[in-house]
Amino acid sequence: MDLQKNMSIIRSLQRPEGRIDMVLDTDAYNEIDDQYAIAYALKSEDKLNVKAIYAAPFSNKKAENPEIGMEKSFDEIKNILTLIKREDMLDKIYRGSRQYLPDATTPVISEAAKDLVSKAMEMPEDKKLYVVAIGAITNVASAILLNPEIIHKIVVVWLGGHSFGWKNTREFNCHQDKHAVRVVFDCGVPLVQIPCMGVTSHLLTTEPELRHYLKGKNELCDYLYKITCEEAIFYNYGKVWSKEIWDIVTIAWLVGGEEWMEANLVHSPIVTFDDTYSYDPSRHFILQVQRIERDYIFEDLFNKLTN
Repeated sequence: MDLQKNMSIIRSLQRPEGRIDMVLDTDAYNEIDDQYAIAYALKSEDKLNVKAIYAAPFSNKKAENPEIGMEKSFDEIKNILTLIKREDMLDKIYRGSRQYLPDATTPVISEAAKDLVSKAMEMPEDKKLYVVAIGAITNVASAILLNPEIIHKIVVVWLGGHSFGWKNTREFNCHQDKHAVRVVFDCGVPLVQIPCMGVTSHLLTTEPELRHYLKGKNELCDYLYKITCEEAIFYNYGKVWSKEIWDIVTIAWLVGGEEWMEANLVHSPIVTFDDTYSYDPSRHFILQVQRIERDYIFEDLFNKLTN
């Protein structure tokens, strides 16, 4: 283990203080929680300077291939910016990858990947650009492959994978582009991993709660209430349902207090192609979130969305 390298990583993984520069990489049309995260980030201006938003690829029943998923996400980002009256951000949206990485050495060239390299390299020596990724991490991995020097300029905060104790790593963001995940976990970039099952799966809300706190408050809140209920119907959650709002946890890690979540340094796992983690104690450290306080996060979210 390279002690000097690990000390540099550990320093970069301290909770940021003051206002920070960030970019948001999102598959905004895939689910309904990306919309919450975009709005949460932009309504946390006291802590976050959102310099760009990147459309990430995805493919499922809402998009038959990653290019369609990316384009739909690009359009949904524009929609959210219009709803929160942030048209000033419309020229800061960038199209991302139109396909997943073909291997662990070949980047997918996109506006998003090139912009990330540019913004990272512009950062002064004493500051980091926080790269918040809430989808397949193709754009981020591509940027690292385009210019590996950016790992010294950025901190990646990624919602993806499951907790170490979970039976597999077959999580949507992780499973879509394993080459990209391996690039990010292997390259030594300061990385905050926020797992889904076992950690963020506790970040649930319900229709009565959303009706009480959001419905009727403003145009954005009505939209979020509507699409969340429609998602429950789309996936046939049943008469009684709760919904994970996964993606807001990344923003909460940046803006919240120490009591909002607990995290530990762990050796970066090896992400295998059979949907497991392998472990090597000689590898560099990452920071893995292991517990969240759900109520602190939703209170802050609802306060900001309704303001």
